[in-house]
Amino acid sequence: MKLQKTNAARLLDGKHINYELIPYKFDESDLSATHVASELNEPIENVFKTLVLHGDKSGYFVCVIPGADEINLKQAAQISGNKKCDLIPMKELLTITGYIRGGCSPIGMKKSFPTYIHSTCTQLSFIYISAGQRGLQIKIAPNDLVQMCNAKIADLF
Repeated sequence: MKLQKTNAARLLDGKHINYELIPYKFDESDLSATHVASELNEPIENVFKTLVLHGDKSGYFVCVIPGADEINLKQAAQISGNKKCDLIPMKELLTITGYIRGGCSPIGMKKSFPTYIHSTCTQLSFIYISAGQRGLQIKIAPNDLVQMCNAKIADLF
C-alpha cells in the first residue's frame, strides 16, 4: 500500500532526512499517545506527543514530550523564557498550527515556533511523532528531529 505523503514527510524529504512513515489504526474516542504506542506495538517511551503552548513573553512555542508524561508548565515557561505559560485551547490548534488534535506534528506547522524536545529522546535511537494526520506516525532519529525543527533539548517535566 502506497502511503500518502504528508506535508511533514515532504519537508523531511526536502532536507534529505531519513524517516519512516508508519500507519496505525486510530480511534476517534482515544487519540492518546498510549493508544498509538499499543497500536504500533512500541514502548510508550518511544512515542512522543506534540504540545503547543502560549507564553506570556514569547507567544506560541512547541514542546515534544514522551506520550505517557505530563508537561511541567513552570519548567516549560522557564526554559522558553516566560514567566508563565499554558497549553493553548484545543479549539485554537488548527488555526495556529494547521493541524488537528491527534495529528499535530512538530514539523510543518503554519509558522515556525520555538521548539523544545524532552531530553529523554537522546537516549533513544528513534522516536515516533505525528506525521501530521491521525493514523500516521513518523519514525525518526531524535537528532534528525532536533535538526529539522531547529529544536532545543530540555527537561520539560
